[in-house]
Amino acid sequence: MEAINIHEAKTRLSQLVARAAEGEGFIIAKAGKPMARVTAIDSPASGQQKRLGFLAGQFKIPNDFDRMGQEEIAEMFGG
Repeated sequence: MEAINIHEAKTRLSQLVARAAEGEGFIIAKAGKPMARVTAIDSPASGQQKRLGFLAGQFKIPNDFDRMGQEEIAEMFGG
């Protein structure tokens, strides 16, 4: 996430708010110290972001997944 100093944030507020509304969050810093995080109002809170398992049930992994292409790989490495 990009850090922007507070003076620049004051100068470019409308541009930064437009970027945040498009999903591009940023951090406002004062003297290099992060002070506030700005994100879109409809973005999920950091503790609510769902990462693992978000595609559960959407596709099936073959049973031989760990052996797929085994012969071709062995040939590439001279085996």
